[in-house]
Amino acid sequence: MPIDPNIALGAQLESIDFAWTPTDVQHYNLALGAGARWTDPAELRYLDDRAPQVLPTFATVAPFFHETEPPKVQFPGIDIDLAKVVHGSQEVVVHQPIPASGKATFERRISELWDKGSAAVIWQEHTATSSDGELLWTARSSIFAKGEGGFGGDRGPSSKSELPDRTPDFDIFTPTLPQQALLYRMCGDRNPLHSDPEFARAAGFPNPIMHGLGTYGLVCKAATDTVLDSDATRVKSFRTRFAGVLYPGETLHSRIWKTAEGELTIAVTVVEREESPVLADVVLTYE
Repeated sequence: MPIDPNIALGAQLESIDFAWTPTDVQHYNLALGAGARWTDPAELRYLDDRAPQVLPTFATVAPFFHETEPPKVQFPGIDIDLAKVVHGSQEVVVHQPIPASGKATFERRISELWDKGSAAVIWQEHTATSSDGELLWTARSSIFAKGEGGFGGDRGPSSKSELPDRTPDFDIFTPTLPQQALLYRMCGDRNPLHSDPEFARAAGFPNPIMHGLGTYGLVCKAATDTVLDSDATRVKSFRTRFAGVLYPGETLHSRIWKTAEGELTIAVTVVEREESPVLADVVLTYE
């Protein structure tokens, strides 16, 4: 059985010691399109040679930035074919602005298992603590594994956020490059679903798709640039549920509402496919 909940649930995964440099941060920001406004001082803060500003979404790649092999979905009590897996959701909470360079330890555990019958949802909780003992960020993420349900677990909640019934406060269009996924995969996610057409077709897609976490980062940057004057240090948390796919070269449409003090609600769709949803239940908090 690929999933044994008696072993998997609550399992502590191997910790990871990692480090990052300003060049890594620059590389990540470039993979999200930084530098498109190449004469704008606010935009160029993302690409400063000594202290580039760091988006909270960098937390999703920092521990694995220099990986060159495809990831494996192999944990205690879990062994799943990578082709069956897509990202389900992601949340990052930063406890302080992420520095442009540093060393940290990444701890993670399997926090929840949901049995959807035809699929499984596997949740992880992560923390990153700097080498001097400061908690940098906390994250939660889930993956959706097709055909891996039926192990007898809890089905999990079914909830959906309602969007405000009014015109968005901001309307943003973010074009992506045909090579956007090829740029983003250099940040440590070498899943062939995003680069190999044959692998993508075997997984049920006509072409390689953009990394969900790449779309996550693109939208966080777009909201930061539009609402927060390109000041990434103001972002406190960012969460989403992955509701669809983006193909490189398509255009993201982000509708943004100010729904509370220090909170944005965002809906993200694809222009070229009749506003097909890509990200849902998106909330960004800021100061």
